[in-house]
Amino acid sequence: MSIYYTSSPKHCEQQQGLKSKKINKRVLCILSSILTFILTFFLLIYILLRPSNPQFYLKDAGVYHLSLSSSPNLLNSTIQFTLVSKNPNNRIGVYYDSLLTYAAYKDQRITTNTRLPPFYQGHQDANLLSAFLYGAAVPVASSFGNEVGHDRTVGRFLVKIKLDGTIRWKLGSWVSSRYHVDVDCVAVMGFGHGSTSTPSPISSMRGAQCSTNI
Repeated sequence: MSIYYTSSPKHCEQQQGLKSKKINKRVLCILSSILTFILTFFLLIYILLRPSNPQFYLKDAGVYHLSLSSSPNLLNSTIQFTLVSKNPNNRIGVYYDSLLTYAAYKDQRITTNTRLPPFYQGHQDANLLSAFLYGAAVPVASSFGNEVGHDRTVGRFLVKIKLDGTIRWKLGSWVSSRYHVDVDCVAVMGFGHGSTSTPSPISSMRGAQCSTNI
């Protein structure tokens, strides 16, 4: 007599369920390994090629016109500056898509915005940026005249040259998304020998390193 063993439907379902679980675990393990590899790869790229911030140096600045009307307190001004912009990165270029610049005195704007032309800066390249900034009837605080008078007695006049814009990094054919850049430069001015109520400084006393935030 021959004995035949047959599996019940319930037993077959259990075996299929075990096989399915093993396959799912393998797929999850493979996907997890691939994801870990990708994250590790991009982390290494970021560590090795992390771009350094562009460097800016204020070469020269001068105030050619500064006049204040007493009622209301409105300022007219003309300021010129020259900056040196340098890309310190060895492998990464920088696209300057937009740059707005203006001058400020004691946290008050004393000119309107001036737009600089966009440009590309290769690795280790340096560019000269020069512009005239104008203020026409710019509202200022009532204490502006007294503050300028005090600075004249001290013998120096501090003006901030500020740049605000967007940049993109370039590595080979890859170009990043846009990043906001903020540049802050302090120009230390010496006063001219005028006799007006708000005498005009003539030029910056020295150049200065600027701070850059991205």
